[in-house]
Amino acid sequence: MNRPKVLLFILLGCILSSYQKGLSIGVVSVNPNKCLESRNDTILKIVLEGEDCPFANRAEYGVYIPEVSGPLQGVLILQHGCTMEQFGITRPYDLQYQAFAEKWKLAILETALYGDCHVWNEPNSGSATAVFKVLEQIAIQTGHPELKTAPWLLWGHSAGGYWALAMLRDHPERILAIVSYSAARNPQWDYTADAAKVPLLLRHAGANDGSPEILCWATALNTFHKLREMDAPVTIAYNEGQNHNFSYLRYMAIPFFEATLKQRLPNDHSLDLQDLDPNHTWLGDTLSLEIYKESDYSGDKSSMCVFPDESTARNWQEFVSTGTVVDKTPPPSPYNIRVKRNETMLEVTWEADADMESGILKFNIYKDDILIGTLPETGAYQSFDTNGDNTIPVKVLDMKFVITGTRNVKTKISVETVNHFNLVSERATITAR
Repeated sequence: MNRPKVLLFILLGCILSSYQKGLSIGVVSVNPNKCLESRNDTILKIVLEGEDCPFANRAEYGVYIPEVSGPLQGVLILQHGCTMEQFGITRPYDLQYQAFAEKWKLAILETALYGDCHVWNEPNSGSATAVFKVLEQIAIQTGHPELKTAPWLLWGHSAGGYWALAMLRDHPERILAIVSYSAARNPQWDYTADAAKVPLLLRHAGANDGSPEILCWATALNTFHKLREMDAPVTIAYNEGQNHNFSYLRYMAIPFFEATLKQRLPNDHSLDLQDLDPNHTWLGDTLSLEIYKESDYSGDKSSMCVFPDESTARNWQEFVSTGTVVDKTPPPSPYNIRVKRNETMLEVTWEADADMESGILKFNIYKDDILIGTLPETGAYQSFDTNGDNTIPVKVLDMKFVITGTRNVKTKISVETVNHFNLVSERATITAR
C-alpha cells in the first residue's frame, strides 16, 4: 500500500468514528514529508465547531505523528496566544520539531482557537476537554492507544502561557515540562505538591512584554517565586531588548525539553513520571547569571533558577545574556541521494532530516566538488517567525536540483545541509554515469 492510500484510510476512519460518537470533527491531511520517501509520518487536521466547541467559535488541531517503532512516549502541545490563531496550523509541518518528535517518539499537537482568548485561556472552559477528545480520537484512528494517557510537554505563549500554567494547576501528573513564553494575566492560584515536581521555564521581556494590563512581567516573577518557595524546578529567563512577540526561545526550549525527557520519562518499572535527579540539577543566579551544580551549593537557593542539568544551565546563561542559544554542532548529512540523467540534464534528489537544534537553512549542491547552486536560491528552506514560533514556509520545496548542460560522462554529485547557524553537514555523494 503506498503512502497516500495509508493516509486516506486513516482520514476516512477518523471521520466515520467521529460522527458515530457525535463529534462534529472534520479532518484533512497532506503528505507531511513529500520529499522524504523513506518516511511514513502522518499529519492530521481536526476541526471542532458548534456544541463541541463551547470555548471558541471554531477550534483547529494539527497533529503530527512520526513513524517510529514501538509506542509513542509523549505529546508536545503548542498553545498560541491571543490573535495568533491567524497563522493557522503550522508546526506539525516544522522539520525541526519533526526531528525532535522522531528522536523522542513524540506526537505534536498544535491548536488554532478562533474566538475570545479570555474564554479559552481557562482550561475549565472546555479547551482542556477538547484536547483530551482530540487525543482520544487520534489514538484510536492511528493505532497509538498510548496517546490517551501519554504525558505532555506544554508550550504556551501569552494567553497560551496562562493556559499552560492553568494546566499545571489542574493536571500536573500528566505534565513532563512546560515552557511558558510571556504568560499573561498574573494568575493567583496555588499549586499542588505534584505541580512542584514539573520543570518550568518562564520567559518574560520585562517592561517591553506587551501592554501593561496583561501583566506578563508580573506573571513570570510571581509564578517563579511562588513555585520556588515550594522548591520547584523553575527557571526564569529575562530578555532585555526583546518583547512580547519577539524571542528566539525555541533555541532554548527544545534543549530544555530534551533535558527533561532524559530524566522524567517513566522507566521500565513504573508508569509514573520520574522526579529530576538532584545529582544532575544545576542552579542559576538571576542577578549575577552565575551557575552552580546544585549538590555542591550550600547557600540560599530560594531565589535561584533550577535546571535539569548543566547543559540547560549554560544555555540559560547564554540566552539571558545574548537573546539566543548558538547551535554548536553540524546538521545530519543528507541521505538517499539519487541522480536521473536525461540527455543533457541531471535531476538530483535526496532526503534530509532537520538539525534538531536549529533546523535547515539551505542545501549546497556540488558537481565534481565545485559548488554549483543552493536550494533554495535565496532565503531559508524553512525557518520560524519570532511572533509565536510559527513555521515558514509550511510547505517546503522538494529536495530536488536540476543540473543542465551536462554531457554523458561520469560526474560526481554531492549535497550538504546547512543549518541556521551556518554549520555544514558532511556531504552525501553519488557518481552519475
